[in-house]
Amino acid sequence: TLFRSPEMAATMKKVAEDVNVTYEDQQKINKFARNTSRLTELKEEIDDKKKQLQNLEDACDDIMMLGADCSMIPYQIGDVFISHGEEETQEMLEAAKKTLQEEIDAIQSRVESIHSLLSDLKVQLYAKFGNNINLEADDS
Repeated sequence: TLFRSPEMAATMKKVAEDVNVTYEDQQKINKFARNTSRLTELKEEIDDKKKQLQNLEDACDDIMMLGADCSMIPYQIGDVFISHGEEETQEMLEAAKKTLQEEIDAIQSRVESIHSLLSDLKVQLYAKFGNNINLEADDS
């Protein structure tokens, strides 16, 4: 990590003032910020869906452990529990897992396209502003 003295910060500020920020540059900076925010939201959504998927997998494992001990298994649909046989419940869980995995894959694809866009914007913005702009995530 680079620590800057107040004098260096003032010098950097003066250099930054010398760089002309056009409307197009500001649009790129705004686009970068919006997509960075969206990327964070999508990553959180992926984490949530992965937890849901893990819960479904745990439910499948629990049902297998029950075996023939339980003839009817409650399955939650919305706010309602509906009882089904073991085989039908397993099929419903598998369908739910498949749907969830497809959603995760679709979101992951969007994340990759946003990463690509952010990389392009970084190249353009750093080419113009150099060290006068910070586009790195602040992991604090």
